[in-house]
Amino acid sequence: MNIIVSGSLAYDRIMDFPGLFADHILPEKIHNINVCFMVNGLQEKFGGTAGNIAYNLALLGASPLIVAAAGKDFGRYRQWLLDHNMSLAGIRQVDDEFTAGAYITTDQANNQITGFNPGAMNRSARYDVNGLDPADALGIIAPGNLEDMRTYSRRFKEMGLRYIFDPGQSIPALSADDLVEMTTGATLLISNDYEMEMIKRATGLDLPQILQRCQAVITTLGENGSILHATDGDVHVDAADNDGVVDPTGAGDAYRAGVLMGMAEGRELTTCARMGSVCASFAVSRHGTQDHRFTPEQFWRRFEVCYGRPSAA
Repeated sequence: MNIIVSGSLAYDRIMDFPGLFADHILPEKIHNINVCFMVNGLQEKFGGTAGNIAYNLALLGASPLIVAAAGKDFGRYRQWLLDHNMSLAGIRQVDDEFTAGAYITTDQANNQITGFNPGAMNRSARYDVNGLDPADALGIIAPGNLEDMRTYSRRFKEMGLRYIFDPGQSIPALSADDLVEMTTGATLLISNDYEMEMIKRATGLDLPQILQRCQAVITTLGENGSILHATDGDVHVDAADNDGVVDPTGAGDAYRAGVLMGMAEGRELTTCARMGSVCASFAVSRHGTQDHRFTPEQFWRRFEVCYGRPSAA
């Protein structure tokens, strides 16, 4: 099955703060905040929502198509994708912009503050999906170029192609009408619990009203797992065991890759959510978003330890 991953490509500059943000933010001065966090060095990693999701899908044995724009400094990232057998066919290179960059600082409680320069992400990928067979394709609309998010969600619906809507970091930049439109007709809406509250506040919709517009909703809860919401009830999915949390960056994208793989294989949504949790459990055990490794055999071994043998696809 063709898996189309629309989102961003970015270089992640990851920093660790050896303390707690909360100890240095004065609530009574929040209207005039001016803080500096001295970090323990900086690491540069390959990232972006599309790149991260596609990387995890590749580990699971899929051949995803990344749909995104990259900049004039894309060379190292391009080679990384080629080394991992990922297609460049959906990537537009913009020669007068830098590839998007995220500057992520994580404190000792795994809270994060991120600054993001969109760079080439300001340009549409311009990839034509018309040749895809909707019966043999699945998409995800992840945070990225806003026009791409609007365009591909509309096109997927016109084609009858199933897609996951993951507004994530783009929620503040999208209008209420955008959020409602892209949710309507989606196979699945996925977000973390904070983002879900942002969606509700922006759209004025509660969860039952959201479920009238899409087939199901997944809300991730970090170390507390995730909840699958459907019209026939909710299912709580425990977080999968991991080798110790080193860096939560990229766990959400890994989770989405696991869900996508399960859907591509025709599995029921509870199993898909569990696959997401297992994929995320590998991601949090390493620094960066594309530094973890696992084979499909290792993936399913951990799945069975955590949840038992999955039902057949």
